[in-house]
Order: sequence, then C-alpha cells, then structure tokens
Amino acid sequence: MIEDTGLPENPYHPLAWIVGDPEIGEGTWIGAFCVVDGSGELHIGSGCDLSAGSQIYTHSTAKRCVSGRAYDHVDRSPTTIGDRVFIGANAVVNMGVTIGDEAVVGAGAVVTRDVGPGEIVAGVPAKVIGHVELDSAAVHLRHVGSGGGR
Repeated sequence: MIEDTGLPENPYHPLAWIVGDPEIGEGTWIGAFCVVDGSGELHIGSGCDLSAGSQIYTHSTAKRCVSGRAYDHVDRSPTTIGDRVFIGANAVVNMGVTIGDEAVVGAGAVVTRDVGPGEIVAGVPAKVIGHVELDSAAVHLRHVGSGGGR
C-alpha cells in the first residue's frame, strides 16, 4: 500500500488504482486517478495512454445492487484495449468492450460497445465521430462529415 492513499502500489502512477491482475503492454502510460479493474480479465496493449481519471471496468454490480443482493454475484466480462489506444480524461470503458488498435476515446466518453481499429469515439454513449489516418510520421484525426483534420 502507498502510505497516505490506501491505494495498492503500481509501476504507473501512485494515484492510479489498479486491481486484479490486468495484462498491460510495454510503454503504456496510466495517469493519476485512473481506475483499472483487472478483476474480470483485462488486456491493455502496448503504447497506450490512459488519461487522468479514466476508468476501465471488467465487472458490474448493477444486478446485484438493484435486486437487494438476491442476485448474489458480481458480473464479469473480459475487456480488451488494443495497441496504441488513447483514452481521454474521465472516459469510462464498460466491461466486455473491445477497443481496436490506434483508436481514440474522447474525454468524458462512456464506451458501452466495441470500438473498431482507428475509430475516434466521443459522447455518452460513445459514438464514432471520426477516424485516425496514419501516413508515415503524419497523423490525421478526420472527423465524420468533414474534410478537415489535425
């Protein structure tokens, strides 16, 4: 335990909460105040960035809670995040979701279903708003319905 925080120690950030046994690829960065739930099988690829406050889940207690504990177990489902995925600040990735390589999840998004490789998603629930285009060293984030990008 990290003194004064009550959080388990991890090699990423002293204020990130990493539980269970997630598989995290080389070169992945995890920011402060992130929740990384490896209790139900979590795979995070190489070279990812999980911005501050983002939350990745592999479990849900919703059914147990609303049933007054008559539904007596915690639902779990594997979650997979591909290589070189950017997850914006305060985004939430729900259990059972797969996010493809080179995808971008916008700040504050709530990801409730799979995200394809190179897709840019944002909103609640998250929807595709664009695509990542890689051209050698150039990176273009193209928004749906526009010819522009950055």
